[in-house]
Amino acid sequence: MKLTVVGCSGSFPSAESACSSYLVEADGFRLLLDMGNGALGELQRHCGLYDLDAIFLSHLHADHCIDMCAYFVARYYRHDGGRCDPIPVYGPEGTEHRLTTAYADTPTASSMSEVFDFHTVKPSTFEIGPFTVHTERVAHPVEAYGIRVEHGGRVLTYSGDTGVSPALDELARDADLFLCEAAFTHGKENIPDLHLNGREAGETAARAGARRLVLTHIPPWTDPQVNVTDARAVFDGPVDLAAPRLSYEI
Repeated sequence: MKLTVVGCSGSFPSAESACSSYLVEADGFRLLLDMGNGALGELQRHCGLYDLDAIFLSHLHADHCIDMCAYFVARYYRHDGGRCDPIPVYGPEGTEHRLTTAYADTPTASSMSEVFDFHTVKPSTFEIGPFTVHTERVAHPVEAYGIRVEHGGRVLTYSGDTGVSPALDELARDADLFLCEAAFTHGKENIPDLHLNGREAGETAARAGARRLVLTHIPPWTDPQVNVTDARAVFDGPVDLAAPRLSYEI
């Protein structure tokens, strides 16, 4: 598998990065994890507008899904006059309604489903192209899911947005790469079931036996190096900081 960071800023885009979006590729198949603010523009550095094969939305906060409205425009009003075939979109209950409401004036109430084939995510194991994925609900104020992506004996785990969660520990069990949010700063913010800090991300990686930790979803007002230092204090494996256009071979 190849993982490319499309965007990694938390809560709102920074001057350097779009919000959460991550491209996973294997066997010519392209799966996008989340499409937050600004992600669609950055995505086009890595693949064509119509080259995605499936999309997974961890939850329906804008910084993880709102550029789906722009992507609807690109697929529905295709420049050559044809409309794109529906692409599979996996998201929590109500994803189609959320995106339709956010767009506000789609031609009809069902227009989104003409270019997006919506599938409701629940805790389960299923196939997306060549990937076997396992999803579990994690600790966030809205329905939110972490995802474990397996291919060729390798494992990528993406936390989505979450506080400390036993489900996340299991999703990250023995993961080759654990892409984990670290929006909070240890000793500063302490709001249960909302976000992790760098230390909590490191502790989760250690409990799970993950091989590599990549911290992401850090807001522009948070010093990411503090979170990296905090994670390294409790996790012995490599700790990296997600950055746009950074790629990993898994």
